[in-house]
Amino acid sequence: MKNTVAIIMAGGKGERLMPLTKNRSKPAIPFGGIYQLIDLVLSNCINSGAYKIIVLPQYKSQTLMQHLEGGWNIFSPALGHYLKIAPPQMMAGEKWYQGTADSIRQNLYLIDKDSPEHVLILSGDHVYKMDYSIFKAYHEANNADVTIAVIELGKEIAGEYGIVEVDKDYCVKGFQEKPEKPRTIPGDSNRILASMGIYIFKTEVLVDLLKADPRPDFGKHLLPDILDSHRVIAYPYRKENTIKDVSLYVDKDGLSREGSIKTVADSGYWRDVGTLDSYWNANMDLTGIEPFFNMYGKYWPIRTYQKQYPPVKTIYAQESGDAPRAGRALDSLVAHGSIISGGLVRNSVLSYNVFVQSWAVVDEAVIMENVIVGGYSRIKKAIISEGVHIPPHTEIGYDPRKDRKRFKVTPRGITVVTKEDFEPATG
Repeated sequence: MKNTVAIIMAGGKGERLMPLTKNRSKPAIPFGGIYQLIDLVLSNCINSGAYKIIVLPQYKSQTLMQHLEGGWNIFSPALGHYLKIAPPQMMAGEKWYQGTADSIRQNLYLIDKDSPEHVLILSGDHVYKMDYSIFKAYHEANNADVTIAVIELGKEIAGEYGIVEVDKDYCVKGFQEKPEKPRTIPGDSNRILASMGIYIFKTEVLVDLLKADPRPDFGKHLLPDILDSHRVIAYPYRKENTIKDVSLYVDKDGLSREGSIKTVADSGYWRDVGTLDSYWNANMDLTGIEPFFNMYGKYWPIRTYQKQYPPVKTIYAQESGDAPRAGRALDSLVAHGSIISGGLVRNSVLSYNVFVQSWAVVDEAVIMENVIVGGYSRIKKAIISEGVHIPPHTEIGYDPRKDRKRFKVTPRGITVVTKEDFEPATG
């Protein structure tokens, strides 16, 4: 990956994620207790050996840039490694970034400085593990000008994605943008190939394309028009991507052992966290005995900026009597600084400094930083934004019709609560 520059798109408004994106961009949304979404793609880069990275933020980028500066200052300029943050500087006209292609067009001078052979283009708000070195090797083996990562999905959700049409050799023959009647995979009438928004270009092809065509987006505009003049290949992510790791087990003598796994179960996992429902789903995928997305791998670590809080604390062990009270977290992820004080947390993800008071119950919830869950409260299927103080005896997530009168409720029935929802009205 030495001759490759990775460019991460990190400027999405995230309008469908409101109110979580009220004060931050999509890539800066908390995930998995201690992470931000952008940590996943950055970790993929490091684990793949891609050490030349340019991040392109735009909207409400202060939280994101603080996170990157605080936790990702790990590169060695002496070795030619770097992470550059490039917000819009209007180097190519008086305008903000207009789309994926335009954002790179405005920063071609950063690419020119390195003269890489390839440019890897990534999104900063997806949840997945991907070895980009395998992606690049596939691109080179097929002598492609452009390679697009694709994933097989059911055709019933084709309207949410850009659909790639391929022949039997995975040469791209067409694009459909969120079609009502998508073309399915050859030989499979029930599935489609969705673009993952992950591309790798030969640098000279990318530069020539951006200079010749002023339109703003790759998938919508530029790529569909070069299918006859360039070799565009699809990369079947679930078939080709391989993440190796080890499993821990206890042998017949009761000793702990490690066993090698050539391809871990979540090598084919991918979620575009574009809606509140998909965000909640992605967090729930982290919980349980065998999570759909496992962040505890030994050989594919996920890095982040770790805040300095004390360890998690559970208190009260009164499991019998007239009013049993025991602090417990079951099948959950709980971040540093959190105290579960005689409450019960199940199948949930708690961020830093969450205080669950006595006799409160939290089920299937994503709770962000600095939240207090008052005693005797019941929270189920909810997203609680940072800084919320939930009063005692509050019930959230059990009656969607009642919740809609006070909170935002998603199409799936996930209740989203912000600090403003419990602040008294003014004026």
